[in-house]
Amino acid sequence: MSLADDLYRETILDHYHHPRNRGELGGTAVKVEGVNPLCGDELILYLEVQGDKITDVKLQAKGCSINTASGSMMSEAVLGHSIEEAKKTIETFKNMMMSKSADGVLPEEMEDLEALQGVRKYPVRIKCALLPWNTLLEGIEESNNKSK
Repeated sequence: MSLADDLYRETILDHYHHPRNRGELGGTAVKVEGVNPLCGDELILYLEVQGDKITDVKLQAKGCSINTASGSMMSEAVLGHSIEEAKKTIETFKNMMMSKSADGVLPEEMEDLEALQGVRKYPVRIKCALLPWNTLLEGIEESNNKSK
């Protein structure tokens, strides 16, 4: 195992054991549930959008370390950003996860997410990593519908 693999594993375990933005939101927050029936992962995402900016995001994840870590990293990557920036981040991450090549280079501000590249070796686990991101897309859509 390489040093990079060890560092990536540590990053994933850190986000699994100490997930960022864990909890729930009330008030005007959008609540969206995501489920991966293949492995049993469950996720509840709370999203607060003011204007065009993600002002708060909270997660409650049940399931594997990849799902929890991916959600934690995702919440850090989009918090405080505009909806358009968040959508670009989601697209970039999903492209990296679905890419067959090993050189899915991410922008510097997304470097931590490279830790999840190793998941691509296990196609069945890719859905675990993508669940929070797809749930966020649903939350953005619901937030857009709510503000109309």
